[in-house]
Amino acid sequence: MSSDGRIRVVLLALVAMAAALALGACGDDDEVGGGSDQEVEVAQPGPPVEGEFNISNWVGYIDKGEGSTIEEFEAKYPGTTVNYTEDVNDNADFFGKLQPLLDQGESGGRSMFVVTDWMAKQMYDLGYLQEIDYADVPNVDANLKESLRSPSFDPERKFSIPWQSGMTGLLVNQALAPDIKSINDLFDPQYKGKVTVLTEMRDVVPLMMKADGVDPEDATKEDWLEQIDQLQEAVDSGQLRRFTGNDYIQDLTNENVVGVIGWSGDIALVENDDVEFVMPTDGCVLWSDNMVIPVGAPNTAAALAWADFVYDPKVQADISDYVRYVSPVQGIEEVNPALAKDPLVNPPEDFTADCTTQPDPPGSAEDVQEVTEAFQAVVTQ
Repeated sequence: MSSDGRIRVVLLALVAMAAALALGACGDDDEVGGGSDQEVEVAQPGPPVEGEFNISNWVGYIDKGEGSTIEEFEAKYPGTTVNYTEDVNDNADFFGKLQPLLDQGESGGRSMFVVTDWMAKQMYDLGYLQEIDYADVPNVDANLKESLRSPSFDPERKFSIPWQSGMTGLLVNQALAPDIKSINDLFDPQYKGKVTVLTEMRDVVPLMMKADGVDPEDATKEDWLEQIDQLQEAVDSGQLRRFTGNDYIQDLTNENVVGVIGWSGDIALVENDDVEFVMPTDGCVLWSDNMVIPVGAPNTAAALAWADFVYDPKVQADISDYVRYVSPVQGIEEVNPALAKDPLVNPPEDFTADCTTQPDPPGSAEDVQEVTEAFQAVVTQ
């Protein structure tokens, strides 16, 4: 593709995403399909559970090898083949790839995919997601942690089921940069070209605000834009190596970087014993990634069966032991007592006392769009 063609593709993706974000920001939590009168589809279980089940998820988000969750699911439902693809690197990129299909009522063959809270809400408001009847997923209904049952983006859990929860903070090479404790430490000139931050605006900007003493819950549009300007300065000076999704894992493993804004459980994927998750001095950002079923999804019976299967505490304990994220399923500690002692799987209250739930930019749809476009302009240059 020519350089002009690549520029056009990027611009079209940004326009589509900005429009989606603006539309989503207009919706109220109780609105259906973006506030329209359209009838919302409800995922149907429909016997039997068999055939191809295609799911898209983030990197390193499930146990692997002999006796894995995928193998156990296929053994429980003979005739079912799980095609598990790790093709979600960040929310905006995944949405940009999938949005043209979703807009036509298609899912690209996916029965389910996993996206973060805010993106699930945007997709639902655009009419891209089916609703879920919890009568079809009794394990979810019985074992979902009480703290996750009524989030602000989906207060009745109409369309989302948490896959894992986590903390956005610092992953630091303690041998090379033991003094990185705050988000602001990443911008110390001694680490020029040796740090990265995420492409996820709702992770990066709130953390930067917290480090500067601004409460993200009370922040104005101008507070968001000020932090984005600081990011631009860090790009211009060469302080930041790049913006990343999960791909910062390899940079940490190879010591291309000494510190990153990253996700807590990814520490399990970094093949470098010197790298640790560090809770920023001003606290982290809390979020969940959610299983959702798109409109046009094939084999919704398998998707519902999968969601219910992974909410069995015995199954979930194996997943948690591997991924080291905060499990949404209660009872896993009885299955594996060691999980109760892991602060990344079961963080104590004092560990997350200064953390903030992942926020949206404040204001009108136009304000959200302005902030989003400003951030994307920095990320994609």
